[in-house]
Amino acid sequence: MIEPGATIGIIGGGQLGRMLSIAAAQLGYKTHIYDPHEVSCADDVAAYRTRAAFESVAAITRFGESVDVATYEFENLPSASLQALGEKLRPGVRSLEIAQDRAKEKEFIEECHGRVAPWRAVSSLAELEAAAGELAFPLVLKTRRYGYDGKGQAWIRSEEEIAAAWKAIGEEPAIAERGVAFAAEFSVILARWADGRASVWHSAENLHREGILRRSTVPCGQVVGPQVAEARNAAQKIANVLDHVGVLTVEFFASREGPVVNEIAPRVHNSGHWTIEGAVTSQFEQHIRAICGLPPGSTDLTARGAVMDNLIGPDVEDWQKLVADPQLHVHIYGKGEARPGRKMGHTTRVTR
Repeated sequence: MIEPGATIGIIGGGQLGRMLSIAAAQLGYKTHIYDPHEVSCADDVAAYRTRAAFESVAAITRFGESVDVATYEFENLPSASLQALGEKLRPGVRSLEIAQDRAKEKEFIEECHGRVAPWRAVSSLAELEAAAGELAFPLVLKTRRYGYDGKGQAWIRSEEEIAAAWKAIGEEPAIAERGVAFAAEFSVILARWADGRASVWHSAENLHREGILRRSTVPCGQVVGPQVAEARNAAQKIANVLDHVGVLTVEFFASREGPVVNEIAPRVHNSGHWTIEGAVTSQFEQHIRAICGLPPGSTDLTARGAVMDNLIGPDVEDWQKLVADPQLHVHIYGKGEARPGRKMGHTTRVTR
């Protein structure tokens, strides 16, 4: 057990690192943010900060010497340099390596007997054309690495669109995946301890627009509800096989065949922000509890339900109206410029 008063290293200084840092402080820990940017929004709530490249083994090694345990807030990181943190890194490098490569991720989910859409790995236009012939349309083309919030993706609905889609993703190694006919999207968020204990929250039904999560609603609707138990079992198996420590998120499509895994995130997740006010223990606090070996907190709802809405780009400019609503919990991340598509904050309304 890592006792309060210790220092938790967080690799990445975005909003997830910010909220992890706040949760850590509540439990009596100090945090040390490692991020290459001159300014990061997690700096506001951290005790220490290091400015260095994620690829720098020397800097990561020094960082590791200054903390008692380390974690990461996003998965697009070079695993080679993070190896220097050894057993201090929770979750470990394996969770990172699986989640950051979509082809490895699909293979791994299938090895865990999870349900995925038919897919093929492609590394050339010729391979994409062959995959299209095998899978049938519509297809979604996704780069193997560095894709999030709809980036690095292109839809293909006919042979005439294949070449344009390949060019749109930068002609990079990718996966071609048959489009899933789904009724809703939802996520299973669980926390796992080193000894195999686990806790899971109510599943949120998620609404995306333009590839970006806009709203998460708990409890989920009647379409998703019957598929949650199977999805939880799949997520638990994934966490166990990874020997994951901390929060793990598995995103699903609710389809006619049952829950289909979309992707894995080896970290706290946007669709779990509602847990800050809507659950007894938030995903951020539970992650800190898990990586430090503290007992699990309750994941019970604090009320009948909750609705979380992201503040995307200029949405945050309505902050005066938002904070004037006495029933609305407002979180503004302090990122500065409200660029289109940028997550600037979120709000949560709890239903009593």
